[in-house]
Formats: sequence, C-alpha cells, structure tokens
Amino acid sequence: MPVNHAQLDRDHLWHPFTQQQGWVEEEPVMIERAEGATLIDSEGRRYLDGVSSLWCNVHGHRHAGIDAAVREQLDRVAHSTMLGLSHPGAAELAARLVELAPPGLSRVFYSESGSTATEIALKMAFQYQRQRGGQHVRRTSFAHLREAYHGDTLGSVSVGGIDLFHDAYRPLLFQTHAIEPGDAGDLERVLATHEEELAALIVEPLVQGAAGMLVHPPGFLRAARELCDRHGVLLICDEVATGFGRTGTMFACEQEDVAPDLLCLGKGLTGGYMPLAATLATERIYEGFLGEPEEYRTFFHGHTYTGNPLACAAALASIEAFESERTLERLGPKIDLLGELLERVEAMPEVSEVRRRGTMTGIDLGEHDPALRLGHRVTLEARERGAIVRPLGDTMILMPPLSISESELRRLVSITADAIEAACASAYPAAGPARLRHAA
Repeated sequence: MPVNHAQLDRDHLWHPFTQQQGWVEEEPVMIERAEGATLIDSEGRRYLDGVSSLWCNVHGHRHAGIDAAVREQLDRVAHSTMLGLSHPGAAELAARLVELAPPGLSRVFYSESGSTATEIALKMAFQYQRQRGGQHVRRTSFAHLREAYHGDTLGSVSVGGIDLFHDAYRPLLFQTHAIEPGDAGDLERVLATHEEELAALIVEPLVQGAAGMLVHPPGFLRAARELCDRHGVLLICDEVATGFGRTGTMFACEQEDVAPDLLCLGKGLTGGYMPLAATLATERIYEGFLGEPEEYRTFFHGHTYTGNPLACAAALASIEAFESERTLERLGPKIDLLGELLERVEAMPEVSEVRRRGTMTGIDLGEHDPALRLGHRVTLEARERGAIVRPLGDTMILMPPLSISESELRRLVSITADAIEAACASAYPAAGPARLRHAA
C-alpha cells in the first residue's frame, strides 16, 4: 500500500515555529529530492530554495564534493564520542576554523546547533569571569541588543529580545541589559552603568537576522569592540546566520576588522548538510579553565554528538569548496545584481522597506492585521510560482544558497515581487496599490 506521508505528518508531527491549527488545514509540501538551488517535492514540482533551507545551505544541494566526503567518512566511522576520545576530522576542522577566523581565536568547542553554540559562549564567559577571582566574580550578567535572536535554549533566549518568541518564557530566564540596536551611545551608557557586573556583550554582527534583517550602521561593531575593551567586558559575536559568506565575507566581523573573544558558528558550517556548531575562544579564555582536577576549573558541558565525524567531514569539504570554487570571489557580482533587482521591489507600493547586507535580505511589507497572515499569503503565492520563501511576520526573507546562478537569482526576485503583489491584492481587494502602505 502506498504511504500517505502528508496524512502521517498531520497525525504525528509538530513543526517548529508553526501554529499547527493552521498547518493541518493546508496540504503540506513534502520535499523528496533536491539539486543545486532547487528543491523537488513528492509530486515532482520544483522550487527555488529562496531561504537556503533555513539559511544554512551554501554550495547547493547534492554538492558532489560534500556528498563524497560524507560517503567516505561512512566507510570509517559514523560517530564516536569526544568525551575522552578524539578523531582526525574534529582536529583538522578545528585547525581550519582557527585559520579562517578573526585573529586571536585559537580554541574550538563543538556542539550541534547555533543555539547551543551561543549557550556555550555564555557559560564560558560566566565561568571564566568567576574563575578569574577578585572583583571579576561579580561579573554575572549579560548585555544584548533589543530584537536580538540567539537561539531557543533558555540561556540563548535570556539574551534574546523578540517578544513574540521570548515573552512567554520570561519567568524562566535570567535578567539581562538591553541595548538599542546600532546605537553606540546607548551601548556606552549600558556598559558604563553596569561595568562591574557585566560578563559579556553578545551581538549578531552587522545584521540581526530574525529581527527582519535589521542592518546596523557602519562602525557600530567596531565601537562595540572598543567599548568592551574599555570596560573589561567580553565580546561574543554570534555569526550563526551571518557567517560563511552571507554578508559577502567569510565572517561579518571581518568587515569592521573586529576579533571577538568568543565566536559562535553554525548553520553554514557544514554547507547546510548536517547539524554541527562551534564556539571559538581566545587562548586567554581557554587558559582560564586550566588547573588541577581537584580545582574543578573544567568546563562541565558537552553533547553526545559533539564533533560528529560525519558532520566534520561535511564541514571540511564545504571549506574546501569555498576555496576551490572561489565562492566568495564569485559572490560579489551576485550581491551587486541582487541590489539592482531589489530596486524594483523597493519601489512597489506594497513594500515599506528593503533591508539588506550581502545576500541577507528582508522585504518589509509594513504593519498589517495579524489575522490577514500577509507574509504567509506571499509564501503560498511564491510556492505556486516555483519558489520557497519564508516570512518573519510581514517581512519576507530572501537568503538563497551562495551558489545560486544569476538567472536563478533573477527568477527568485521576480517570483517574490509577483507573489507580494498577488498576496496584497487578495488581502486588500478593495484597496488600490497606492493605499497599501497605509492599509493597516
């Protein structure tokens, strides 16, 4: 008997960031295959992957080099713990990440997701300050940006700032100090006021992704580094979303010549193939955890699948692809083309604003009645036209694989523009295009 996967989904699955009541009323798209920048469903329909399968696919699906690396590793060992053991792939990947990262980051701690990478950075910063002794033991709190998103575990949610995602959990969270995004003056005020109690500041460099691609003004990240140094506060840069080419350079930090004390990586680390994350630390922080066993200065944190060999193999192959395929060099013209294509979109009466850094794009449709689900309407219209895009509220997100061709990029933006126009027309059938900006 043929299996009805859609019905099995409705009967048993619970999807992330999804209101299931609405989900079961629609026919799910079951992705069965993929190639390059294209996803293919169980009916054979093809869709441009406009969000890199949630911001993680880098070199396209079924990349020959990454496929071969994972298959080759399967012939050796699929998994072995890193508690008391190691393996060649983890060691080699750590060395490659240190080579690629901003200067001064010399130690790599693996986990499985961006959320755990940031959670680890927070715990490292806290424990490091405590183990320094003296006045530093009072450094037990954290600063972060408003509208921040650093993951969904409780530590990362504590330094998050998106009320829709985080408000329900406030009673479970530790207290933090929020800073206005991109406001160096407010940052200086918070760090000066709370200097003696702050362990670290955590930021998404250049772009706050889940905030709807909120782009910081030039110089803000550099100011954050200098102010942290002045006030003795550690700087954590969360490059889970911005890393591996998304802003046009390997890491966003490079664009303002900033080296953080702790760097969080995930998503694109394996090219979007397998769950793997990394928290990079300076030697100074690493040495703060050294001591005799009876001193209990150990970092007591770990995961079963830390440094999984298959994931490390995929990550090494992805880094090799960056070099052999000149991914970053070839990305520049695509970023320029994307900017040109978005000029038409930003001029549409249905669009309030376009925010972009590199390939990270947010198309803001303005404020609308949540019951209209305008962003979701655009998603459905785009799907009918052959592209997968995803909204953050009523901001449409585009972040295609870096390997997308120029012709595919043109088609993706064209489909998105048409989908916005169609969705707004269905949501406001009596409103003319010129009134849509004020329809809410």
